[in-house]
Amino acid sequence: MFSYETLKKILFKFEPETAHHIAEFGLKALGKCRIAKAYMEKKNYISNPKLTQEVFGVTFANPVGLAAGFDKNATMIKAMKSLGFGFTEIGTMTPRPQDGNPKPRMFRYPEQKSVQNAMGFNNLGAHTVLKNLKKVYPFSIPIGVNIGKNKTTPEEFALSDYKTLIKKFETTNDYLVINISSPNTPNLRDLQNEKFITELFVMAKEMTNKPILLKIAPDMEASVAIDLCKCAVNAGADGIIATNTTIDYSLVPNCQNFGGLSGACLTQKSANLFKELARELFGKTILISVGGISNGAQAYERIKNGATLVQAYSGLIFEGPSMVRKINEEILELLSKDGFENIKDAIGANLK
Repeated sequence: MFSYETLKKILFKFEPETAHHIAEFGLKALGKCRIAKAYMEKKNYISNPKLTQEVFGVTFANPVGLAAGFDKNATMIKAMKSLGFGFTEIGTMTPRPQDGNPKPRMFRYPEQKSVQNAMGFNNLGAHTVLKNLKKVYPFSIPIGVNIGKNKTTPEEFALSDYKTLIKKFETTNDYLVINISSPNTPNLRDLQNEKFITELFVMAKEMTNKPILLKIAPDMEASVAIDLCKCAVNAGADGIIATNTTIDYSLVPNCQNFGGLSGACLTQKSANLFKELARELFGKTILISVGGISNGAQAYERIKNGATLVQAYSGLIFEGPSMVRKINEEILELLSKDGFENIKDAIGANLK
C-alpha cells in the first residue's frame, strides 16, 4: 500500500519549495477529479453536529482550518475539503504581483517537525488571485482572505494597500484577515502599533460589513499583544488570529537566522501567548488559534483555552493528508470524555 510515509520520503528529496509546487500540482489535479475528490472527502472530511457551529454568520462543519501561506493564489481551494478542513484561508496576497525574497527561502527540520520560511508574500497579485477565487466562491466550506502590503509600499502608504485589497475582495470572502505580523516583509511588524491598527480597522469597518480579523506575531510580550488586540477590537476588529511564525531562532538548533519558524517548535510559544490573550479577550471577540497544532489534544487544549476555531499548516508536511481527520476524531473523543454535547460547550471551558 502506498502510504504518506513513502510519499514523504520522495518529497523530502526535493527542496521544500519544489516539494510545495509538486503538492500544489497534485491538489489542483485532485480538485478537478470528481471521483478522487469524492473518495478523499468521504475518507477525511468530518461533518458532525457536535463539531458544527455558526461563526460570523457562516456554518463551520468542523473547527480545523488551513492557515494562510499554503494556498497563496487560491489555486487549491477545491481540494481542501478532501484534506478534511472545515474552512480554508488563502493568501497572503498583495495589491501588485510580488516575487518574494531570494531563494532558497524555505527550509525543513524533520527532527523538530518544523519549517522555516522567508517567502516574503510571493503571490500573483490581487487581480489574478481574485479571478481564481471567483471560480469557486462561494464554496462548500468557508473561505478566509488574508491580505498584506507590497514590499515596495512605504510604511506611510501601507493603509492604501489594505484599502485597495479590502475593496477588491469585499464580496468574495467569508472573513478577511489583516496580516501585519509576517517577519518576511521589511518593517511590516512595525505596523503592529495602536495608531496604525486603529486607523486600519476604523477604515475597514467603514468599507465592508464582512468580518475582519487581526493576525498577530508570537514574539511580543503578552501585555503588548493584549493591548494591541484590545485596540483592534475597540476599533472594530471581529476577531484575533494568534499566532504567525516566530523569529525566536533558539527554538531550532542550527536554523537560519532569517525568516519565520513554524511547526512543532512553535507549539508551546504560540499556546502560551494564546492563553494569555484569551484570559483578557475571551467572550469579547472571536479567537482563532494557530501555531504548531498537529494533533487533537493540542487543538482541544486551545479550544478549551478560548479558541472558537484552530488552524494548521506545517503539520501537514510531516503528518500527511490524514492529519485533519485525526484531529477532528480526537476532538470528538475528548468532547465525549469531558461530557460536552457540542464543541461550543468546550470553547473557553478552562476560563469559566
